[in-house]
Amino acid sequence: MSQHNNNASTGFSHETVETNNFLMIVLIVLVIAVGGLVEIVPLFFQKSTTEPVKGVEPYAPLQLAGRDVYLREGCYNCHSQMIRPFRAETLRYGHYSVAGEFVYDHPFQWGSKRTGPDLHRVGGRYSDEWHRIHLNNPRDVVPESNMPAYSWLEKNTLDPAVLAPRMKALRAVGVPYTDEQIAAAADEVKGKTEMDALVAYLQVLGRALK
Repeated sequence: MSQHNNNASTGFSHETVETNNFLMIVLIVLVIAVGGLVEIVPLFFQKSTTEPVKGVEPYAPLQLAGRDVYLREGCYNCHSQMIRPFRAETLRYGHYSVAGEFVYDHPFQWGSKRTGPDLHRVGGRYSDEWHRIHLNNPRDVVPESNMPAYSWLEKNTLDPAVLAPRMKALRAVGVPYTDEQIAAAADEVKGKTEMDALVAYLQVLGRALK
């Protein structure tokens, strides 16, 4: 009799949850919240995810401008910046990606799409001139490439006025730019083209950890 009552009680409990939409939503949100906290909170206390690896510095003004061009042109739609810890990946691209390399990226560009190759360790692999040729007409250096040309970047000059507010915003979320660096940013990019900036950004990717 007791077992019958327990089963009935359990059945009633399940029926109550399954037939009460509001209660079901509350319980689902509670389970997701607890699970998320258990997964995410410990990461804030791990140095490997919150502190930069040796050699990682905040982007210089020209590199930062280049990153903005990279995002604007949607380069992340075809290129990831995350090397997985698998032998096939590391043999092709180099050391796998670690969180400490991206502490100054807001947002980071890990991604998973690889219409084109991963770009995480492309910095220093090719010369500036190679990148310029590649961006002006990719098939001049990679005949099988299906990447479009970005020749207009050579003609577009950067707006120096946007860098200081951009760096101040990044400082508000933890990037350690100094007042001196912010004040000098406009002069550092004056007269530079979007091509100059994008090449500077590509050339710094992945160079801190080899």
